[in-house]
Amino acid sequence: MKSDFVPISPIFGRFTLDALPLHEPIVVATFAGVALGGIALLGALSYFKLWTYLWREWFTTVDHKRIGIMYMILGMVMLLRGFADAVMMRLQQAMAFNGSEGYLNAHHYDQIFTAHGVIMIFFVAMPLVTGLMNYIVPLQIGARDVSFPFLNNFSFWMTTAGAVVVMMSLFVGEFARTGWLAYPPLSGIGYSPGVGVDYYIWALQIAGVGTLLSGVNLIATIVKMRAPGMTMMKMPVFTWTSLCTNVLIVAAFPVLTAVLGLLSLDRYVGTNFFTNDFGGNPMMYVNLIWIWGHPEVYILILPLFGVFSEVTATFSGKRIFGYTSMVYATVVITILSYLVWLHHFFTMGSGASVNSFFGITTMVISIPTGAKLFNWLFTMYRGRIRFDLPMMWTIAFMITFVFGGMTGVLLAVPPADFVLHNSLFLVAHFHNVIIGGVLFGLFAGINYWFPKAFGFRLDPFWGKISFWCWVVGFWVAFMPLYILGLMGVTRRLRVFDDPSYQIWFQIAAFGAVLIAVGIGAMLVQFYVSFRKREALRDTTGDPWDGRTLEWSTSSPPSDYNFAFTPVIHDNDAWADMKRRGYQRPVDGFRAIHMPSNTGTGVILAGLSVAFSIGMIWYVWWLAGLSFVALLAVAIAHTFNYKRDFFIPAEEVTRVEDARTRQLATGA
Repeated sequence: MKSDFVPISPIFGRFTLDALPLHEPIVVATFAGVALGGIALLGALSYFKLWTYLWREWFTTVDHKRIGIMYMILGMVMLLRGFADAVMMRLQQAMAFNGSEGYLNAHHYDQIFTAHGVIMIFFVAMPLVTGLMNYIVPLQIGARDVSFPFLNNFSFWMTTAGAVVVMMSLFVGEFARTGWLAYPPLSGIGYSPGVGVDYYIWALQIAGVGTLLSGVNLIATIVKMRAPGMTMMKMPVFTWTSLCTNVLIVAAFPVLTAVLGLLSLDRYVGTNFFTNDFGGNPMMYVNLIWIWGHPEVYILILPLFGVFSEVTATFSGKRIFGYTSMVYATVVITILSYLVWLHHFFTMGSGASVNSFFGITTMVISIPTGAKLFNWLFTMYRGRIRFDLPMMWTIAFMITFVFGGMTGVLLAVPPADFVLHNSLFLVAHFHNVIIGGVLFGLFAGINYWFPKAFGFRLDPFWGKISFWCWVVGFWVAFMPLYILGLMGVTRRLRVFDDPSYQIWFQIAAFGAVLIAVGIGAMLVQFYVSFRKREALRDTTGDPWDGRTLEWSTSSPPSDYNFAFTPVIHDNDAWADMKRRGYQRPVDGFRAIHMPSNTGTGVILAGLSVAFSIGMIWYVWWLAGLSFVALLAVAIAHTFNYKRDFFIPAEEVTRVEDARTRQLATGA
């Protein structure tokens, strides 16, 4: 069937030397830079003999804290790639006027804007959010680790494998040219016969497995592993938002898996689920992808609502205002997020009654979101507010997100959406809530919990430079898009005819440059912080005077988190413990049972990459062998009975004595 489009070799499948994009100078230069950087990194790791350490202590770890940190590193690395795509698009649009074609041809530009959306959602926002939940949730509920430590390691490496597949498409073959949701019939084999859509499908399928299993793991952890006395209504707000987020993941991601599976059948075996003929219906794909896609928006933002709740309470020196209403608002948002997906295609002929229902539900979901905002403001009211970096990011979020939310309510009105849905106004709105909500929240969380993870704060000087460049750069970059959208400028365009638009695109490009400076300042912040970590090390044992249970552990926590499981009497657990004059036990420690590290997750993820390469390039022998190997390794892992070990009681005593001194004296 595929021989009509691409010659197929029994050994190499569709792969030929023409698949290498040697005719694209930008790609060649990028490949050269990445290759040189990779060689330098590998050389440095070999020179300092770090491979054994990384393998034993990090790559094979089942410690939720280290896995959380690796998720965060993955997200930050992919942010550099995803933002590079954004800058390229902005420069192209700023240049492509007065007959100029700019510097990106249509084939390359379409790949860039598809890859930008895919990377930013799946491989930046999702790993960063999952990393925060992985690190903090077990500490907040008094658990030693997540319910299934090996599954946690496997989930991370599957997410990483998906990112590897996306990055491969930059240098071997091409990526999809369909937009980040790959609507058919454009994503069908007739209109996209190349490997781009197949890269898209298998990258998301592999990463989706990791995300789904992580969701199952965290739900089991929160439901079954809370400390004694921690009822549901005594859980920290961040744990509540994490629980609702993972319920959404478990409910929504199988839909993504199914719809991409059906699209794969259309492309590989000639079925007609999403074609325009033979009984197919492309609109079924649009419905299914958005039944996943709109809950995905709340999967991203809900954990950050929890972060803002923790930060606001800590830096206002008060309990969170309206804890119960916060919890109920979170649950209502979780439920309503399933009742609004059709507002993404109001213009596709559903009719007035259907559009009215989804328009109303979209407006209604803004009510619990607004309730949260008022709770944060009332928490700040008459509080002893400290304007440290986490609080600065929170206030920037409040201002930015409210503006994005109002434009969202405007787009929820079907007649307005008919005018604006395919314009740059929608692009500005989406980035307004994702950057202003998700990324600002992630940066607040990173600055807030960094001293818990590493024992010292991030450098405030470079952090504030990054903050102001990000905030000012965001407004400069995206406010012009609102204006252009109201002027009728269509999204997804590469070149423009009307010269009056150019100044707005140039302003937007300048905003993107400011954001780039902000990202650079953030990288400098990390570098400077590690260089002068002793000067930034906290001297109180309680870096931000936090209120929830994770602050009762040392910074950073030991491998096992808690030698004695704490008993909870209040939803501000650590503040309550301090009021009660809590003293850590100094004797009676017992050996602690812990799971051993394992490399099975890395091996399974590597085999998944090999399988996806076989499927993408029609190298059937590679796909078959790697699939059989996947099954064999997974089955063999079930017979590994020597995974566990014990930390001796005398070692626990030594560590806990040191932790007691740290909390008592700040030593």
